[in-house]
Amino acid sequence: MEHRSLINTTSLGGLPPSQTSGTPVGYDGAGGGHGGRGASCLKKNKTSFWGGDVYAWSTLAKPWSYGSKGGGTSDEYRFGGSGGGRVLLKSKDILYLNGSVFAEGGDGGLKGGGGSGGSIFVIALKLKGYGTISAAGGRGWGGGGGGRISLDCYSIQEDIKVTVHGGFSIGCPENAGAAGTHFNAYLSSLRVGNDNLTTETETPLLDFPTGPLWSNVFVENNAKVLVPLLWTRVQVRGQISLYCGSSIVFGLSRFPVSEFELVAEELLMSDSVIKVFGAFRISIKMLLMWNSKIQIDGGGNTIVTTSVLEVRNLVVLRENSVISSNANLGVYGQGLLKLSGLGDAIKGQRLSLSLFYNITVGPGSLLQAPLDDDAGRSVVTESLCNSQTCPIDLITPPDDCHVNYTLSFSLQICRVEDLLVSGLIKGSIIHIHRARTIVVDADGTIVASELGCSEGIGKGIYSNGAGGGAGHGGRGGSGFFNGRLINGGHEYGNADLPCELGSGTEGPNESYQHVNGGGMIVIGSIQWPLLRLDIYGSLRADGQSGGKKTINGNSSLNGGLGGGSGGTILLFLRELTLEKRSLLSAVGGNGGFPGGGGGGGGRVHFHWSKIDVGIEYVPVATINGSINSRYALFFHALCHG
Repeated sequence: MEHRSLINTTSLGGLPPSQTSGTPVGYDGAGGGHGGRGASCLKKNKTSFWGGDVYAWSTLAKPWSYGSKGGGTSDEYRFGGSGGGRVLLKSKDILYLNGSVFAEGGDGGLKGGGGSGGSIFVIALKLKGYGTISAAGGRGWGGGGGGRISLDCYSIQEDIKVTVHGGFSIGCPENAGAAGTHFNAYLSSLRVGNDNLTTETETPLLDFPTGPLWSNVFVENNAKVLVPLLWTRVQVRGQISLYCGSSIVFGLSRFPVSEFELVAEELLMSDSVIKVFGAFRISIKMLLMWNSKIQIDGGGNTIVTTSVLEVRNLVVLRENSVISSNANLGVYGQGLLKLSGLGDAIKGQRLSLSLFYNITVGPGSLLQAPLDDDAGRSVVTESLCNSQTCPIDLITPPDDCHVNYTLSFSLQICRVEDLLVSGLIKGSIIHIHRARTIVVDADGTIVASELGCSEGIGKGIYSNGAGGGAGHGGRGGSGFFNGRLINGGHEYGNADLPCELGSGTEGPNESYQHVNGGGMIVIGSIQWPLLRLDIYGSLRADGQSGGKKTINGNSSLNGGLGGGSGGTILLFLRELTLEKRSLLSAVGGNGGFPGGGGGGGGRVHFHWSKIDVGIEYVPVATINGSINSRYALFFHALCHG
């Protein structure tokens, strides 16, 4: 095929296969579907409107279906553009393609949706040239979906342009038709690309073959892929790659109860998103993310199976990449886990990181569990807030580093040889065990401050403007307002082996936000003490302060809340180095002014064989009950070595 030569079946499609139709119902001017769904301009955020649906998935490698018509806008204009036709090119040796091969959907204009692309199947030993092969969707009020292209060639010259993008939507320019499918039958490789046309309409991918496996899956250039089945394993021999604004959605947002598996050598993401409604299991060798997100929605309070990301060799997050789950999340590996810098994060309701030889939390990056909402924090702290029994799994942890609802931690790092913290590790109950060395850099922080109990055993009481501070390692400070004195919460817990959360203080009524106590940080265990802990930055489990004042509905002063008590820092160590300006802190929160008493201090407890403290004004531990200078005071500090 020479330059300017043309094989054209655009808008010449016949009927789709029996018992299927990609033509949308109604007069909404939606696009036709085939390889990708047609666009509907009725689609709004968080709704599932689309035009014509997909068909002929089972003949992906040997496509031979016509595209479908787009929908019309009235009885007079019952249909939009026609679907694309079919092309089969077969050569025993070399196919030189310098011209164009089209099976595109027809245009629907302002009166109808675009037709969907048809089918193009090329069989040759070698495919050469600089021509174009296109089964794109047609333009219309709603754009048509892309068609299906399959190239069964031993060698393909990269200069040939292959397009299966959806058609442009005149009625909603931000929502083009969904991309079709481009399959390399020789390599068993699937590519879904939308040529940077913005869309909110998905390309469904149905069952994946289990033998022989596909080699690679590429989702790129603003394509959106949906894996809708109740249980699906997406398994390939090589890469699954998402690029340039693309996305894969697993499951349905209204029913987040499905389980999905993704198995590959590598998962590569750049400027892309994976959304999961249900539970997600990954088994790969390498996960590389650049400005990308993996978002797992386990259904809020619905209990679903724990999501597990098993990455054997390398996990690297860069440029604001985030892995998040509102349910349990385990990330396992045998190599390196690196959060490179600002904006990189791994977050979960409960989070377990284990079996890596090194975890690096770079400057500005975050490990967090639970999430920021109070309901999520309460789920992981509730069982400990009214109990003085030390959870046995924090002192003698299980061997297998698993994550489930029976264990006490909210964030666990287990069986990791070396941990470097230059960013932030944040959680209600942080448990790091079976590790070798931990280095907390000058800008690094491990923090459980303000993430303990909202009430608890040493709860501070509020009455008529006076708020008593919560107690823990020491009694909470008394609150005093307009002649009314209210005592602070009492001391509780085991001073010899502390493992309690700090208590909070109540507000004027049930709807008023509580003040939280400090959380808990446990490093090492009796059986497996940490070899070395070097702190240049800080470990903090402070209580929350009561704020400046509370105001009632008519703006009259209503007094202050008490401060939350400090939590617990429990360290099982062989060697501890506190460098200059470093800090271990379980400080009680300040009382609200006026009338709030300060929270009692928490506890910092060491089991060590050697300690080396920096020369300049470095406390081994800081445990201060906050002091209200005008009213009743109570200060108590405990430090055991």
